[in-house]
Amino acid sequence: MKVLVLTTTFPRWKGDSTPAFVYELSKRLRNEGLEIVVLAPHYEGAKFYEEMEGLKVYRFPYFYPTKYQRLCYGGGILSNLKRSKLTRIQSPLLFLSELYYAIRIINEEKIDIVHSHWIPNGLVGAFCKKILNKPLIVSVHGSDLIFLNNGFLKYLGLFILKNCDLCSVNSTATRDSVISKKIVKKLKIIPMGVDLNLFNPDTVSKINKTPITDDLVILTVGRLSEEKGIKFLIEAMPAILKDIPAVKLMIVGDGPERKNLEQIVKRYDLTNVIFVGTVLNEDMNKFYKKADVFVLPSLREGLGVVLLEAMACGIPVIGSNIGGITDIIRNKENGLLVEPENPKDIADKIIMLLSEEKLKQKFSKNGLETVKEKFSWDVVINRFVEVYNSLFISYYLHKCSSNMSDSS
Repeated sequence: MKVLVLTTTFPRWKGDSTPAFVYELSKRLRNEGLEIVVLAPHYEGAKFYEEMEGLKVYRFPYFYPTKYQRLCYGGGILSNLKRSKLTRIQSPLLFLSELYYAIRIINEEKIDIVHSHWIPNGLVGAFCKKILNKPLIVSVHGSDLIFLNNGFLKYLGLFILKNCDLCSVNSTATRDSVISKKIVKKLKIIPMGVDLNLFNPDTVSKINKTPITDDLVILTVGRLSEEKGIKFLIEAMPAILKDIPAVKLMIVGDGPERKNLEQIVKRYDLTNVIFVGTVLNEDMNKFYKKADVFVLPSLREGLGVVLLEAMACGIPVIGSNIGGITDIIRNKENGLLVEPENPKDIADKIIMLLSEEKLKQKFSKNGLETVKEKFSWDVVINRFVEVYNSLFISYYLHKCSSNMSDSS
């Protein structure tokens, strides 16, 4: 079975800091015996074609000179669209170029199934289905739900979801947002997974701690954008310091909100907030090792993979009572939920958790069990393989049946 993966988020080269969950999914699907071909946007300095751990990776150009391609990567398409007129010009060119290369690859590689990640790539997938009659899976990751709620874009989103054979979503919250449109008959919740070989208590324990401080450490990880809610975690720090003076906040990640967040730190005269910047996934254990509690204070979150990574390492967690986070955290069982945009609630819950050792141990144990049972890559891959096999068999049985009817 050959699968074409359409995505706008994929490592541009070895060691790239671009989120790698589509790459990790594709790599593991290949290990299950599927042939995976990836089509992603080109970026200056990246190869137009290469093989990465058995995956055929094509990168399509969408603007010339290629050094001026600005729409993809970095802060993401939605963020990049706001930056300049050039990115808005490149948007239709991205679609047309991706469609051209997708059709060409489907024919040349004899693709059986198309799998589009994010709704915009689903538009290319839907046209491929119409033109070449190939089964289509669309995976909705949460951040792309704007295409179901925003003016003209929602009509494109409806067209895509009406024409896919199956829609996978990463959480109950994402599912409910899609179902509310009353357009998807076949819809499955399949989250992205966590690599338990990389993220686990044993692996973390083997790392030399080399602490930056003897203080307790609050850790948060993610792109520094408004929807991640880091502002409210920083604003909670003065209250936390009154009860627990020996505590530091480590912020891992980068993004468009960094300067604003640094200004908030200066405004509160906080000397205990550390901006680490971007860290490669394989190096994250060094920071999980330092953490006494992990906090994800998001305002919107499709799932929250970094939350799962922290839990897999045995770190007690706190997350906002929104979106896919509520699929992960069972309040007071394997973590704590806080109200979004509420620094006081965040401070109270952090103080509670750092002050009660038995509660930390309970959350650490139960959190690890949650990840193993529901969110390991082994569990996730099995569910995707079942979907692929079901679509492949039903589609080609129908095709054989149609051919027999035509011949008779």
